[in-house]
Amino acid sequence: CSSLHSIDIPASVTTIGMGTFSGCSSLQSIVVPASVTTIGDQAFCWCSRLQSIEIPASVATIGDRAFAECSSLQSTDIPASVTTIWDQAFYRCSSLQSIEIPASVATIGDRAFANCKSLQSIALPASVTTIGKGAFYNCSSLQCYLIISSVLNVDSRAFRGCRNMQYIRQFE
Repeated sequence: CSSLHSIDIPASVTTIGMGTFSGCSSLQSIVVPASVTTIGDQAFCWCSRLQSIEIPASVATIGDRAFAECSSLQSTDIPASVTTIWDQAFYRCSSLQSIEIPASVATIGDRAFANCKSLQSIALPASVTTIGKGAFYNCSSLQCYLIISSVLNVDSRAFRGCRNMQYIRQFE
């Protein structure tokens, strides 16, 4: 699918399966209909020209490595129906500058945002209770991290390699 530039997924689709668009290196834009509830593992992995994607509110599951290695992805919003950001979901999205994590998310998986070198700041909602191993590993542009007091389990390596980390705020 190296020549596929855009796709409009039909409204009859409910699941974007494992690896469906994996390696579509020319894919720049995609329209995900409100009928989709699941974005499977590695669904858009290695779509190196994908710049943005609007994930509809109907999506409850974003699988492991769903957007990993999407090096041109700059921003996306995670819908409020998602409770877990699975392992390596946005791994090595080197152009990702910002991401909105909704209050529904309780767990940020291992290496979920690792090597997102353009990610500058992140605010975690009070619902987040677990931050996995290397979740923000080597996010070298990350300058501040806002943590809410409800976070119970933060792996000791969650922020390893965040060389520009300036401060952590804890709210009661």
